[in-house]
Amino acid sequence: MLDKLSNRLSDAMRTVSGKSRITEKNIQDAVEEIKLALLEADVSLKVVRRFVSRTVREASGESVLRAVSPGQQFVKVVHDKLVEFLGDERQDLQLKGPDVPSVILLAGLQGSGKTTTAAKLAVRLRKEGRRPLLIAADLVRPAAVDQLQQLGVKVEIAVHAIPGASDPRKVVKDGLARAKKEQFNAVIIDTAGRMQVDEALMEEIRSVSKLAKPDERILVADAMTGQSAVEVARVFHENLDLTGVILSKFDSDTRGGAALSIKTIAGTPIKFIGVGEGPDDLEPFYPDRIASRILGMGDVVSLVEKAQETINQEDAERLQQKMRSATFTLEDYLEQFQRVRKMGSVQSLMEMIPGMKGNVDPDKIDLDNMKREEAIILSMTREERANHRIIGASRRKRIAQGSGSSVFEVNQLIKRFDKTRAMMKKVSKNKKYQSQLMSQMGQM
Repeated sequence: MLDKLSNRLSDAMRTVSGKSRITEKNIQDAVEEIKLALLEADVSLKVVRRFVSRTVREASGESVLRAVSPGQQFVKVVHDKLVEFLGDERQDLQLKGPDVPSVILLAGLQGSGKTTTAAKLAVRLRKEGRRPLLIAADLVRPAAVDQLQQLGVKVEIAVHAIPGASDPRKVVKDGLARAKKEQFNAVIIDTAGRMQVDEALMEEIRSVSKLAKPDERILVADAMTGQSAVEVARVFHENLDLTGVILSKFDSDTRGGAALSIKTIAGTPIKFIGVGEGPDDLEPFYPDRIASRILGMGDVVSLVEKAQETINQEDAERLQQKMRSATFTLEDYLEQFQRVRKMGSVQSLMEMIPGMKGNVDPDKIDLDNMKREEAIILSMTREERANHRIIGASRRKRIAQGSGSSVFEVNQLIKRFDKTRAMMKKVSKNKKYQSQLMSQMGQM
């Protein structure tokens, strides 16, 4: 995610972050690197100029804070400017109360991921306690209605469509009436797209918007198209008065030009980002968290939130007790494997851990070994997972054959598990050791 921009900016920050004294030349050199990094990231030239001038002005005039080196203060200035250009604060959807249908109109070009995003947004609203209805009003793209209906079946969300319809306004009008009658309180309208912006597209979307009177008018734009996405957002905003943007394919965007330019050029905030192909892979856009990740400072808050989605308080307390009493089993070990996988890719998780980005190569993490260990544990009986001490020579041979591994690999897993369990017990009981670990993470 934004790897190219992140790597270049992180390198620029390292040249000044550790200095106890920074000169005007230090600042100019670092700013020049930042300018090149932003241009390479396909950030609008207008935005780059504003970013650089504001950074130089604030870094040169910044009063030195106690206990904060000038180098660290420069990093803070760059971080704050990134947050400002990304949109300052998280922008929530402005929806009505639960007793009245709230309408969200999605617009965008063909290929932007609009239909898939409609289903993801519906899943997210359902998690928040809403009852969503999808309206299939894209009658231009072949199979668009079928695609939305299939997605609706997959995520178990109702879809309103009229077979053979030619007028999107008729579909929308009937859909809104159904929402009111059947007490759906969130309506998402999937409108038609085109290969490029044209007047026919705009006229159709304006007429649908006039009929639906949506609470939110959101553009779905492909983050990987950079400045093209920014220009599309500007034109749609002029015609529709957008309330927000969803950047799809954000997880595949290595540059970041769209994210850094949209708010300044198009004048509309980014509300969500698509971070994968799954129905749950739509995340709120937090400018401060994204800025921290770009600069390699991690995003602990998002990491904790992802962890909370996969483990509740009761499970966490049970796990902590098992660690403290050394009753943590291979069954628990397997469960943690599966929970980590649900949190996302190894690379995305490492980006959230302070100090990891740029210092640890995710490609060197042996994912094959993790899968092999999982296969070995799955080849054990429940009794063996509950008490690994009973796994003798004959059982190890059977487990190796069942998992397609060797007896040596089974032995290595059990040895590693013993060491892990001992370390867990030590950490859970020793407050001083916990403090040392947290201190080391902070230094990283």
